[in-house]
Amino acid sequence: MSFSLFAPAKHKPLLPEKEIDQTYKKLRLQVFAGIFLGYAGYYLVRKNFSMAMPELIEQGFSKGDLGFALSGVSIAYGLSKFLMGNISDRSNARLFLPAGLALSALCMIIMGVFPFATSSIAIMFVLLFINGWFQGMGWPPCGRVVVHWFSQKERGLKMSVWNIAHNVGGGLVGPMAILGLMIFGAWQSNFYFPGIVALVIAVIAYALVRDTPQSCGLPPIEVYKNEKPADYQPSQEQELSAKRIFIDHVFFNRALWYIAFANIFVYLVRYGVLDWAPTYLKEAKGFSLSESGWAYFAYEYAGIPGTIICGWLSDKVFKGRRAPATIIYMVLVFIAVLVYWKNPPGHILIDNIALITIGFLIYGPVMLIGVQALDLVPKKAAGTAAGFTGLFGYLGGAVFANIAIGHVVDKWGWDGGFIVLSSACLLAIVFTAFTWKRELSSIKQ
Repeated sequence: MSFSLFAPAKHKPLLPEKEIDQTYKKLRLQVFAGIFLGYAGYYLVRKNFSMAMPELIEQGFSKGDLGFALSGVSIAYGLSKFLMGNISDRSNARLFLPAGLALSALCMIIMGVFPFATSSIAIMFVLLFINGWFQGMGWPPCGRVVVHWFSQKERGLKMSVWNIAHNVGGGLVGPMAILGLMIFGAWQSNFYFPGIVALVIAVIAYALVRDTPQSCGLPPIEVYKNEKPADYQPSQEQELSAKRIFIDHVFFNRALWYIAFANIFVYLVRYGVLDWAPTYLKEAKGFSLSESGWAYFAYEYAGIPGTIICGWLSDKVFKGRRAPATIIYMVLVFIAVLVYWKNPPGHILIDNIALITIGFLIYGPVMLIGVQALDLVPKKAAGTAAGFTGLFGYLGGAVFANIAIGHVVDKWGWDGGFIVLSSACLLAIVFTAFTWKRELSSIKQ
């Protein structure tokens, strides 16, 4: 059962045949816009703390301690994406998505408005943990919407386009920090300014998103597109119990375990570079706050074309196989990380090019692992499967990036941190390769 507040929208009687095609086309665009804007809004209030860390370091906090506080987001997000993902599979996406965004935005507003919120590592950890938990309510309902409104044959490209929402939202963190400082004159505006904007986006997402086609008087997407998989049954439109989702489709799904382990190292690179970029660029490369903010922006926005190209490669060139595209991208990420690390201070252009290249490449593998998770289970278990891979990515990769890299840098300098990131690139390639034969066999079948 789901929480009654978020119970799935009830099915409505089928619309007249002449209205179905026009209504379907209109609502597919509308719900896609809703989950795109809504998920971008989540990223406006997820990584604000990274931009605030240089200021907090000047106040006397160590990198290791701030890394621990920052880990609160990743720990909570990893757990929440999995557990709330299961609830999302049995909930109304139209309510679930904006509710999480609004609550996350309130957390950031509190951190910016009340001085006590940044007075100690313990308080910062708790508030960031709570924020991370609400952040976990973003991806799963979007996954639910995608698998209900878009068929499997079109899902790869649609997911790659939707996935750039976090680049749009995350990339605005830097410019919004600069704008907030200009408007309010306080570094704390880095928290409450994006929070206010995110509240507005939550209202817009509620207005646009719809739960399932059946809740709008439309047939299932498989019927509308006439693309029923060989094993499709009408019973797949029925909501599944938590036990069936966990036991039948997740815990004993070997392929999910493969991509979950690969996700650990992809996320370690993603957040190891992203979370520490403002601090690394300031300390090791001599960047100003403004230069770091725009570099952060460029990193995120470079992921937009990179993600779309990666999705296109996996769909068109590799015929639905995800492993080849992921491996190619991670090899190139490894090279870009080496350049970002070894480039001497004073060469700002090369630093920016290296950071932009990493951003261009890293989000493709992040997206493809999510697509694989959706494809490996029935659509009523999509949120849980994506949450399962996310659990590994965040608790294994992102938390390590937050806590361990901070302590590694404190003890061994930035060289130690980049040895960790370089090793993670190679391990991501190895674990992704484990899915190569499995994918090849599935495509042949």
